[in-house]
Amino acid sequence: HSYVLIFLEDCGMYFPEVKNHPDKYLQRCPESVKKWLKQMKNAGKILLLITSSHSDYCRLLCEHVLGNDFEEYFDILITNALKPGFFSHTPNQRPFRTLENDEEQEALLSLDKPGWYSQGNAIQLFDLLKKMTGKLDPKVVYFGDSMHSDIFPARHYSNWETVFILEELLGEEVTVPAKAESEPLEKKGKYEGDWLKVPYFVSKQWGSFFMDRLPGLEKAEETLVHTWSCKCISTYSTIAIPSLEAIA
Repeated sequence: HSYVLIFLEDCGMYFPEVKNHPDKYLQRCPESVKKWLKQMKNAGKILLLITSSHSDYCRLLCEHVLGNDFEEYFDILITNALKPGFFSHTPNQRPFRTLENDEEQEALLSLDKPGWYSQGNAIQLFDLLKKMTGKLDPKVVYFGDSMHSDIFPARHYSNWETVFILEELLGEEVTVPAKAESEPLEKKGKYEGDWLKVPYFVSKQWGSFFMDRLPGLEKAEETLVHTWSCKCISTYSTIAIPSLEAIA
């Protein structure tokens, strides 16, 4: 509730600044991505937008990023979703609500049609997708840029296919085999095969996001191992891409 007032009343530093200077902080969606979204919708796919942001802030961002017709790109829009709880909470814990002038209305017992909703849970959303597709087990492919809020919960609780948008992929070219543990790393040369090509940009502070170098004991050579982050990516994302443009 306090959030809604902050946005409406222009409190604080953040919201007034983004409202007044959106071009300074937001990148417009590339035409290739817009075209791809339209192609999918025209091909009969159901497109969802699920965000933890409230409806007024979501509208501000989407109008700037996608255009004033942004609602036409999606069949279902869900704001104030409060991920990751959206995936883990039951319908009783977190029902969907309708919106009127960006204010949440009474709780809904179920979702009956596409549209714009607030809060909610993945269980009732999936029931709506079953109705809309006429399939007992519709396949959902979920795109997100947060392991904590998007990728882990969507895979773990809902068993959706997940596409992780990971900017770090632009920093170094690395391919993680499906069975990362199948061959001991020490059998591989330092930059052999698909394990790790020479990075063209990695953090001077932290090194590679994907691989750690372990110093060898005594005179043994150092070995390469996957970082914890890399193991999470392999475990919970179906595929990782540096941006939506990469797939569009």
